[in-house]
Amino acid sequence: MKSIPHVISWNLTKACNLLCTHCYLLADNVQPPDQENTSLPGYTPSEDTLDFNQIQCGTGSTADELDTDTALKVIDEIAELNPNLILILTGGEPLLRKDIFDLSRHAAGKGMMVLLGTNACLIDDKMAKKLKDNGFSGIGISLDSIHPEVHDSIRGAKGSWEKAVEGMKACRRNGLEIQIQTTVFKKNYDEIPQLVAFANNMEARVFNLFFLVCTGRGQDITDITSEQYEDALKQIYKLHSQYEGKMLVSAKCAPHYRRIAYEMDPESALVKYYSGGCPAGTNYCRITPEGNVTACPYMETSCGSLREKSFAEIWNNSGILNELREADLKGRCGECEFESMCKGCRARALVTTGDQMEEDSWCDYEPGKYGGKKLSFKEENTFGLEKKFELSWSKDAEKRLGKVPSFGKGMVIKRVEQYAREKGYTEITPDIMKEAKEKMAGDKKAMFPFMKLLKKKPARNGKIEWETEALERVKNAPDFVRPGIYKLMEIRAREKGYKTITSAFLSEIRDESMQFASRRMKKLGFDKLDMGAFDTAKSKTKNQKKREVIDDIKEFLANRDVKNTEIIDKFRKYMSHVPEDAN
Repeated sequence: MKSIPHVISWNLTKACNLLCTHCYLLADNVQPPDQENTSLPGYTPSEDTLDFNQIQCGTGSTADELDTDTALKVIDEIAELNPNLILILTGGEPLLRKDIFDLSRHAAGKGMMVLLGTNACLIDDKMAKKLKDNGFSGIGISLDSIHPEVHDSIRGAKGSWEKAVEGMKACRRNGLEIQIQTTVFKKNYDEIPQLVAFANNMEARVFNLFFLVCTGRGQDITDITSEQYEDALKQIYKLHSQYEGKMLVSAKCAPHYRRIAYEMDPESALVKYYSGGCPAGTNYCRITPEGNVTACPYMETSCGSLREKSFAEIWNNSGILNELREADLKGRCGECEFESMCKGCRARALVTTGDQMEEDSWCDYEPGKYGGKKLSFKEENTFGLEKKFELSWSKDAEKRLGKVPSFGKGMVIKRVEQYAREKGYTEITPDIMKEAKEKMAGDKKAMFPFMKLLKKKPARNGKIEWETEALERVKNAPDFVRPGIYKLMEIRAREKGYKTITSAFLSEIRDESMQFASRRMKKLGFDKLDMGAFDTAKSKTKNQKKREVIDDIKEFLANRDVKNTEIIDKFRKYMSHVPEDAN
């Protein structure tokens, strides 16, 4: 299978407003006018801050960075290989690049999911709104301790913790998803559970624990021991289970995490649905500020310069990248049962031995403990599959599928189509995607992390208007369902981008709901409209409120004086079009 990039991390600049002890990039310290390097209090972020002409650089310059035109051209070249990848714009501090929004808009316009990697010290409400309006889907924010003084000592500036937290809150107030990134080392090793809890309280969607590879400014830092490394991964797996459904808790730059998951629970979805091991050079790479492509941020060897070659030329033809894809691993990594799901950290192998294919010396595992037979995965459970359609997909279904990042798309297609075949469906619609999602969510041994992206999240801001005719129709509905109708219609209006609810829109959503109800009735074993379906549905739900609503609906239908024959005929039509084996 041809390798394509699914995630690219782009260090746009070395310029930075902090001086972090572990920076792999050796980013240049930048300070706002009239401010000390070690202090941020009183420093108010504004658009003027992003003007390089008013920034005093510390230890270096930004002269070697790719200019705007070249950077835009690189985005075009990336899109030719994969327009649906995840592009992480980071630094240094990426908000110090004056063209950051030109780049983010261009990438988002190509179809990429654009994320920002930042220390968040420059984010206030105005900046958060600007980020959202210029193509950013989410913000990754660095936080290294729950204690301000510890974080500030790591980040090299007093007040940076407070600014980071204020930045998180500004993002959430303005509807931006955040993920919190923590690099673990001796100073914060004992804080892992508290950091995860803090991230959850901040409404982060993801918490990532990064494991230090001693390069750049971090090469002189003493890493945690291999025993602490293993223990930290076990903590993360337990926390992953604890926060499941609330927040994704994961480990980065730690491919051994899959092996830990297997040892703690062989049926873990992290084992069943994740494959490929260390992604460096296989479906992930880094672009440096100067335009060099490397296999990952911790691997400094250039695979080629984007000033001299196109991105596709480098990605397809680099000997360094192709060696990583062939994965002819040496030492214990080559003998290990977990090779396909781990591969060891290629950056650590390179840093410690000078050979990117050598064993990862930070792993204490000795191959053979589980019989020596290498573990393998079913193709349909593997991320990075090619996108292949075997069934027909409606335009709306394809639109929702477009929200899934490219590395999960092939697997999502296979799983949804597999579900459709089991139920006798011949065309994939948004409702069938929703059913498939519900089935996956109900299977505790499975995890389908991208299915939640198939359902567009309604915007929380912005008032929805109602036309008079639509309001009058809802007023005629029974009292016990009227609040639910108001809520559902406004949610669906936001999902579809409508600002006004019309009578026609009410009919559209009503018909969609009737089609969904028809399929549910078929699943309950009913081939036609039957009041008995209510009793069956009631017996299958444990939610007392839902049981009461079912009773109310049944009583209302039984006692009504006038029947809407048009609606009944339409319902019967929908019932007749549900596949016979849909139950």
